[in-house]
Order: sequence, then C-alpha cells, then structure tokens
Amino acid sequence: MNRSGLARLALRFVLIIGVVNLFADLTYEGGRAITGPFLGTLGASAAIIGFVAGLGEFVGYSLRSASGYFADRTWSYWPVAIVGYAINMLAVPALALAGNWLLAAALMVVERTGRAIRKPAMETMLSHAGKTIGAGWVFGLNTALDQAGATIGPLVAALVLYLKGGYRTAFAIFLIPALSTLTTLIIARFSYPRPHELEDGETRFRRTAHFSKVYWIYMVAGALIAAGFADFSLIAFHFQKTATISADVVPVFYAAAMATGAVSSPLLGRLLDKLGRAVVLIAFFMAALSAPFVFFGNAQLAFLGMVLWGLGMGAEDTILKALLVDVIPAAKRSTAFGIFDTAFGVAWFLGSAVMGFLYDRSIIALVIFSVVTQLAALPVFFLASRR
Repeated sequence: MNRSGLARLALRFVLIIGVVNLFADLTYEGGRAITGPFLGTLGASAAIIGFVAGLGEFVGYSLRSASGYFADRTWSYWPVAIVGYAINMLAVPALALAGNWLLAAALMVVERTGRAIRKPAMETMLSHAGKTIGAGWVFGLNTALDQAGATIGPLVAALVLYLKGGYRTAFAIFLIPALSTLTTLIIARFSYPRPHELEDGETRFRRTAHFSKVYWIYMVAGALIAAGFADFSLIAFHFQKTATISADVVPVFYAAAMATGAVSSPLLGRLLDKLGRAVVLIAFFMAALSAPFVFFGNAQLAFLGMVLWGLGMGAEDTILKALLVDVIPAAKRSTAFGIFDTAFGVAWFLGSAVMGFLYDRSIIALVIFSVVTQLAALPVFFLASRR
C-alpha cells in the first residue's frame, strides 16, 4: 500500500479509537464526578473517601507496567485492551447496585484497575498510526475526543441530579455509554485486527535490550510534572472551603477545564509535529501557572486557572506520549508506556500527598511547591531534546 493510503487507514483507526475513548471517558468521568458524594451518602467519612480515591489512582497507574509488559511479551494487544475496557466500563453502572460504601469503594478501585490494564496496549496500537501521520497529531486527536467525553460525562451526572434522579439513577444511565464503548471497540477490533501494519515494517520489528537514556530523562521530567500538578479533588475542596464559587458551579469549572484539553490537544499535537520540542517547554510553562490563579484568585481568575489546568491535562496526555514514540522501539512500547505511567502515577500520588499536607499549613507554600516542581521539568525536557 502506498503512503497516502496507509495514512488514510491510520487516520480512520485513530478516529474510531477516539470515539471509543469518548464514550469511555463520558462513562467513568461522569461516574467519578459523583462517587465522592455517593460514598458519603453510604456512610463513608472524608478520610475514607480520600483514601479510596488515592488508592484507586495508585492502582490505576502502578499496574500499567505489568499490563504493558504482558501485552508486549504475548503480542495480545487487542485481548488485553478489550478485557481492560470491559472491567473499566462495567464497574461504573454497577455502582448503582452498591448497598454499602465498602462495595462501592471496591468498584471504584476495580474501575481504575480496568483502565490500568487497557491503557498501555491501546497507546501502543495508536503509536503505530503515529509513525505514519505524526505521533503528536495521533495522540492529540485521541485526547481531544477523550476530553470531549470527559466534558460531557460530569454534565450528564449534574443534569440527572438537577432533575432529582439521584446518584443510583445517574450510575445506571452510564450503562448506555459503557455499552457503546464496548460495541465500538469490537467494531474497531474487526476493522483493524493488525494495527502494527500501519507502521513501517523495518521499524515495527526492530528490538533492543534496553531503553535509551532519553527515555529515562523523559520519565524524570514527566514525574516532576505529575508531582507538581494539583489534583482536582484538592482544587474543588479549596473552592468549597473558601466559597470562591458556589458548589453547583464546581462541575462547570471542571467541564471547562476538560473542554480546554479537548480543544488544545490536537493543536498541541500538530504543533509538536511541525515545530518540535519548543512546544513542550511553552505548554508546560503555561500549565505550571495554573496554581496561583486557582488558589489565590477570585472566581474569574480561578476560571482562568482551570483553563490553564485543562491545558496541562491535554499536554500531559498528548505531548508526553508523543515524545516517547520516537525514543522506544515498537516491540517494547507497551512496556515503556506502562513503566512511564507507573512512575507518573506514583509521582502524582506523592505530590498530591505533599500538597494536601501543605494546604492545611500554608497555601503559599503549596503554590510554590506546585509551580517550582513543574518548572523544574523544563530544563530536563531541554536536556532530553539536546540528546
């Protein structure tokens, strides 16, 4: 097949996977928007809610190294992805049946586990298309559709609650996008059974015993970004405690951040492919400025801070993975994505713990920690680009 025909196939593959992730994010981000209050109605304390959320994120990232390694060793990318999506999706509507907070908490962790299983395998399949039409463009398009679902999901949950439907009704409604996710995924599986054929054969089967030094440098930079990036749960807590905005507006601010990520991701990806590493420094510099606006500003400045926060989310999902595609061989990409995500998640967990500790003592210290840690990643990125 000629290059233009291969490019058209690659773009179609990216778009159908993007639709899969749109439905997926609509499902689990919609559910995540209300799981905290739902646990509260079942008798869970604030400490329990925080612990469950932190445990879920830790599991959701730490297991990716294992699932990525398994997918590479067995070349079972589609089976691993399908199993992961099934667990990820069905755990959300199952919350409608949870009769106590222990069962609900377990389902929350199961949902994150499913995402951990499928993430490296799916990113690897997308990376094959990236070698044909540009990794930045591929991950940017995917993130845009991903974030579009993440924007719609919380709004759906908010609408159900506004109409007095209740938490269980909201979880049950998410069965519709969950099944849509799995249906579209099966269509993608039979339409593109061998995604690796979207990539040049010589590159596809090249193997190496070790990851390059640049890969590990990128991992350090990604860990610094993660450690300094304030989690939305802490931001929402701050909004509630200080009454910066009313409680019913908090989901709207979150949706605005997700919409920013959806709009900016393909643009960042395209600019990365065209202009190179300078885009990395600019994007993460702007994202590092979100904390002062969010924690020090009034409602208007806080909204600007959430826009910058959403830009950072889009940059993390688009730029970081696109950079890795060029420094790891295809045969080990799932392993590399998994290890990178594990390091990223552990750094996020530790950074969130530090910022939670600092919040009770000094918001100024929290903001300094957030900004300085993220800005410290910029010279690391520069070092990697020089290598």
